[in-house]
Amino acid sequence: MSGKPKLYYFDGRGRMETIRWLLAAAGVEFEEQFCETREDLLKLRQDGHLLFQQVPMVEIDGMKMVQTRAILNYIAGKYNLYGKNLKERALIDMYVEATSDLNEIIMHHPLQPPENKAKHLASIIEKATMRYFPVYEKALKDHGQDFLVGNQFSRADVQLLETILMAEECKPDILSKFPVLQVFKARISNIPTIKKFLQPGSQRKSPLDAALIPKVISIFNIGNE
Repeated sequence: MSGKPKLYYFDGRGRMETIRWLLAAAGVEFEEQFCETREDLLKLRQDGHLLFQQVPMVEIDGMKMVQTRAILNYIAGKYNLYGKNLKERALIDMYVEATSDLNEIIMHHPLQPPENKAKHLASIIEKATMRYFPVYEKALKDHGQDFLVGNQFSRADVQLLETILMAEECKPDILSKFPVLQVFKARISNIPTIKKFLQPGSQRKSPLDAALIPKVISIFNIGNE
């Protein structure tokens, strides 16, 4: 096997996307093996590779890692994206857990039944603009640095940018009342590794479209597990 991390998931965003973002931000090249069918996922289970019978799984440094947070924590620690001390790490964790909560809500939007989509979208916009983005706007303003924590780039910045861009897919002007976040978005997007990942042809995945939804439901047996 090559020295590159190998990612096991379906060919879409889901819970693997933040892992892709973090590896890309660290400048780490990675390979992907996609679960194209339910049988592909079952084979990973039968081969004993999935500790808790679930993907994402990342093969890295001789380990077959599962559980998204564990994988992200490892990557962040390995590539110096996790602060300089325990207090910075705690603050990063608080920011990351909140962005992950919003990210999760947005991620599930395409899977909503048609009759619930408008209500779910309104909930995303309300939570983003009333609960989450005001906190980051104030934190960046009060901190007075280019980054959320300390004076260096961390996973908190990566994951906030990812979530901002996802929120803008729901409502393009969602940052209209958050000038500090607008500047933050532009600044972090221009970090060379991030800028590369945002270019067409990268391993960044597109939003889940209607054509892919039945495939995802089939692979993961959604609604029955």
